[in-house]
Amino acid sequence: MNTVGSGAAKSGPLGDVDPVEAIMSCGGLLLRERMVRIELYLERVTAQAGAPLAAHAAATIRAGGKRLRPLLVVLAAEAAGGPPGDAEGEESLVRAAAAVELVHSATLVHDDVVDGARLRRGHPTVAALAGRDVATATGDLLFSRAFAELARNGVQAQLRALSDASSALADGELLQREDAYATHATHVALERYLRRCELKTAALFEAACRLGALVANKGSIVLADVLGTFARRIGLAFQMLDDVLDVSGPVERTGKSRGTDLLDGTVTLPFILARERDPDLVGLDLAALEGPEQAEALCERIAATGALEEARKRALEVVAEAKAALPASLPPDRSALLELVADAMVERYC
Repeated sequence: MNTVGSGAAKSGPLGDVDPVEAIMSCGGLLLRERMVRIELYLERVTAQAGAPLAAHAAATIRAGGKRLRPLLVVLAAEAAGGPPGDAEGEESLVRAAAAVELVHSATLVHDDVVDGARLRRGHPTVAALAGRDVATATGDLLFSRAFAELARNGVQAQLRALSDASSALADGELLQREDAYATHATHVALERYLRRCELKTAALFEAACRLGALVANKGSIVLADVLGTFARRIGLAFQMLDDVLDVSGPVERTGKSRGTDLLDGTVTLPFILARERDPDLVGLDLAALEGPEQAEALCERIAATGALEEARKRALEVVAEAKAALPASLPPDRSALLELVADAMVERYC
C-alpha cells in the first residue's frame, strides 16, 4: 500500500518534514485514518476491474503520489462541517475522494500515451509496459470507475462537479496539443497559457473542494463555490510552479530531463516570460529543438533572463489570492489546514 504523505524530509516553510506529512500531522488522527481508508478503497476498486486491465490500473495507483486532490476533498468536507456522522456518510466521503484520484490517475495514463513517456514516478508507464492500446484502455477504465463509484453517492451535484472537471481536462489537453509546435506557438499569450492551466490542472483541484463541501452538506452550493475558488487558485499555482521545475530541474528531483515539456513543444510560463526579456528568444521555434542537450541549453537561456524568479513570484501571488479567498466563517483549524495545502504547493518547488 502507498504510504500517504511519505517522502524525504526537506527544510522549508512547513518545517523539516515532507509538506503533506506536515499537514497530516496537524490534521490529527481522524484525517490520517480517512486518508488510509481512501488508499485502501483505491486499491480495492482497481483490483476488482478484472484482468488484464486491473493489474495496470492497480499498478498506476500503487505508484503513489502526494494524494493532494483526495486530501482536498477531505479537508473541504471537514471545513464544511464534516460528512454525516454515520457509516454511509464516511463511505460517501471516501468514494468522492477516490473518484477524484481515479480521474487524476486516468489523465496521467493518457498523458503518457500522448507524450510517449517511458517513466512515471520512477516506474515504467503502462504504455511502455503494455503498449498504447492497453494504456488507453487502462485510462478509460480508471475514468469509468471514478464515475461509477461517485454515482453510488446518488447526488447529482457531485457528478456534475466531477463531470465538468473532466470536460475541462479534455479541453485543456486539446488546447495544449493545438499550441504544441504550431506556427503561432512561439507567440502564445500569457492569457492563453493561464487558461490552459486552469482547464488542464486547476479544474480538478476545484472539483475536489466542491465535492468535499457537497458531501458534507448536499445543499452547500455557496460554500462549494467559495472552496472551489480557493482550490482553483492553488491548482493554477501548482501548474505554474511545475513549469518552473521543468526548466530548473534537477533530474533527480523531477525524474525527467530539464526542458522535457519544451522539447515536447509545450509553451510554458518561464518561456513566455523569457521571451519578453530576451529578443533572441522571440522567434525561437520549439520544433527546432533536436534533443535533450538543446532543451537543456534553452533552459539555461531562460534561467539567465530571470524568468524563473518572475514565474515563482507570480505563482506566490496566486497562492496568496487562494488563501485570501477562504472565508472567515470556516473553523479556524480547518482553514489553517487548507492554508497549509496552499503552502505545500510552494514547498515542493523551493
